[in-house]
Amino acid sequence: MLPKIETILYATGLGPGAPYIFRYALALARQHKAKIVAVHGMEPLTTFGQSLVEQYISHESSEQMHSKAREVVKMQLKERIEKLCNTECNHKPPCDNPVSAIHVVDGYPDQVIVNLAKEVSADLIVMGAQSHGKVSEIVMGSTTRKVLHNATQPVLVVRVPKGFTEEIK
Repeated sequence: MLPKIETILYATGLGPGAPYIFRYALALARQHKAKIVAVHGMEPLTTFGQSLVEQYISHESSEQMHSKAREVVKMQLKERIEKLCNTECNHKPPCDNPVSAIHVVDGYPDQVIVNLAKEVSADLIVMGAQSHGKVSEIVMGSTTRKVLHNATQPVLVVRVPKGFTEEIK
């Protein structure tokens, strides 16, 4: 029996390859009549970084700034997704937007992705991978590798072509 894909978790780092990766999630969602849950994990400051910040502003001010930043990222992500959906529909209504929820979560991105995938009962995780050269590949691909290792769901890793950039209109 073929697996049923009803919920796709689209994990994004909001980088230049995000539109390319999102199109895979969108195509799969349309093909399977599935919903997409988008997530972006905001890595916390280190203890040292937090202590440096709090030398200049109060803990309360720091928390307020962080909360505001989270809301800005959520709004920007929602706008980008809506624009991409409209572009893929050639701006002709009605156009379905299968994104049912957008989460911007504090935490290490790999843990945020794995935990949210369980929470929303995702059937598939779609995320990207970019090649950055031999030395930086050791560091840069760590989120993808950790998700592949820890997720209980299948993970579609979309390799973004070298030099890919896209202006979302």
